[in-house]
Amino acid sequence: MAVGTPSRSLRGISAVVALLAVGAVGCSEVVDSAKDGAEKVARQRSVFSLNIGDCYNPNSKAAEGETFSIEMVPCGEPHQGQVVGEFKLDDGNAFPGNEAIWAIADERCPAEAGKYAPDTWALPAGVDIFYYTPTKESWATGDRAVSCTYTKEKGTFSGSLKLDAAAAKPGQSEYLKGANAVYEALWTTQPEAETVDDDLDGYKAQAKAVAAALDAHLKGLATVEGTETGKLRAGLEKTAAHWKKAANAADVDAFYVSYDPAFTGLDPNKTVAARKELGLATTVPADEAEVWAG
Repeated sequence: MAVGTPSRSLRGISAVVALLAVGAVGCSEVVDSAKDGAEKVARQRSVFSLNIGDCYNPNSKAAEGETFSIEMVPCGEPHQGQVVGEFKLDDGNAFPGNEAIWAIADERCPAEAGKYAPDTWALPAGVDIFYYTPTKESWATGDRAVSCTYTKEKGTFSGSLKLDAAAAKPGQSEYLKGANAVYEALWTTQPEAETVDDDLDGYKAQAKAVAAALDAHLKGLATVEGTETGKLRAGLEKTAAHWKKAANAADVDAFYVSYDPAFTGLDPNKTVAARKELGLATTVPADEAEVWAG
């Protein structure tokens, strides 16, 4: 998933907007333009004031860079971004540098976003994780916060991305917690080597992590009722067995024998029926569909 890095700054652009450059347009258009401009100015907030759940529009068209203010927007109106998580960096006297901070945000923001909007299948198309981080200048003022967001670079979306716990059906949270952990284990432990021949131990470690996540997922699914969920659980039990065999493979050939059915068993298309039964989104995200299409 693409991760952008817009950073905060105390040296950002002023929130003042010119409303008088109307040009050769009709009177009604001038009035409407002035109203829109005035509303935008009234909605300006410091980027330091962002809180979890806030919906907003960036003032800059650039996906990355320094900024000081944003346009706060009611979540029911079209907007480009929503804050879905935040955390504090360890306090220190010396600014650790942008790369170090971004590396932490790369790891932490997906996890924080997952707490707020756990069903990634339900996210609007084109939404990716972005984050606002301290700059060297803001660090000197005591800024240690990272704001994690789901943002669309092009276009807008309406409504909050937060999973409504009150409206959630039984079993949804248990399923999402386990399923998300399985795919996180799969991708976060992916060895850098492109082939098993080059790093058998690394791939076996990945298989061990996925098998452990599947065991936890299966334990959670045991408490969820439903015919399709039961079928999914039965299939995942076989898949878990293949991952365990891959984790204990004696050589590369043995690993491949188990890995093929293990990986195929995690095809997200196999979860659609259970998701439908649980009242969750049922359209496989394009990037996931592409991986298993091959």
